[in-house]
Amino acid sequence: MDRIKFDSHGLVPAIVQDAESGLVLMMAYMNRQAVRRTVLTGKAHFYSRSRKKLWLKGESSGHIQRVRSVSLDCDGDALLVQAEQVGGACHTGHRSCFYRKLIARKGWTVVGRPLFDPKKVYGK
Repeated sequence: MDRIKFDSHGLVPAIVQDAESGLVLMMAYMNRQAVRRTVLTGKAHFYSRSRKKLWLKGESSGHIQRVRSVSLDCDGDALLVQAEQVGGACHTGHRSCFYRKLIARKGWTVVGRPLFDPKKVYGK
């Protein structure tokens, strides 16, 4: 924990990658407590900057991330979390939060279909 360089807000970016396929699933922030809980429970925890609180990934959807490993980058200011994703990682219903690709002369294009209907899962 002492090697992680948290920013002035006590946060570090955490990139979550599917441990099997290598697909980048999402990016979120962790504080010290989130890192500790992730390591202790084996489930990904993050810090919500908008809600200003700790959250367990999948706490409302059931789409948890079972953590296989946590790695620190060479500068010590970013984490790579390799996990087994249960369901979709993105609140939009997609497997990955990176479901839009920039294609020349077309602009942003959605790739892939959602795995679930967010209205049914989150009620929004």
